[in-house]
Amino acid sequence: MIDLALDADVAYVTLNAPAKLNALDADALRDLDAAYARAEKAGVRALVLRGEGRAFCAGRDISGVDPRTDDVAGYLDGLVTPLLQRMSDFPAPTFAAAHGACLGVGLGLLIATDVVYVADTAKIGSPFAALGATLDSGGHALFTERLGAHKTLDLIYTGRLMSGTEAVESGLFSRVFPADEVRAATEAATVAASTGATRAFLASKALVAELRDQRLGLWASMTHENAAQAALCDTPDYREGFAAFQEKRAPTFTGR
Repeated sequence: MIDLALDADVAYVTLNAPAKLNALDADALRDLDAAYARAEKAGVRALVLRGEGRAFCAGRDISGVDPRTDDVAGYLDGLVTPLLQRMSDFPAPTFAAAHGACLGVGLGLLIATDVVYVADTAKIGSPFAALGATLDSGGHALFTERLGAHKTLDLIYTGRLMSGTEAVESGLFSRVFPADEVRAATEAATVAASTGATRAFLASKALVAELRDQRLGLWASMTHENAAQAALCDTPDYREGFAAFQEKRAPTFTGR
């Protein structure tokens, strides 16, 4: 599911479950965390995150999850948030190549990466309007700061996904490329960064992180997101949204 290759001073981390659009279950999150830990121990000077197949990451793998017994707080507080913090704090420049679906926790992986290059045809956002759930993985903080309250709530209420082009034009991510060029462009930038002034890069990374956290309250926001998501687990609409997704049908919500 998670592949790690070390080549000179670069770590290549690959989400490799294309049959399920690289959706992440608890084991995959642990494996991804372990891959970053191994890359850090290896002392690489840059890291690139990418996904195999038609998508970067379609979010959480909820196949087989029973919303009546699902430990959402454990998944988010115990696995997702610590992973995103490890990714954000990685002691080298990090890059991500995003294509296809970049949803839910997949969006969170991008938020936790230093530089994100996206395919023009990428689909970015949250499908949670159809699940009776709420945006998580830092999405509220990023969207509100970059897009403003009105556009953020429009995206959340409607479940509309942004294209890669729109996401870059809106200031969410770094640069946009044609879908067949984004991976090569990201890897080239990662290799170039691995030969740069690493200590200077890390000083800038720390300064940007400090300013970002002051402005967004990113981790505090994520704590509130996780609590909101856990509270929603007990609602009929959440269970209906999960069931509809698993059964590949449109949900019927009652507002409860």
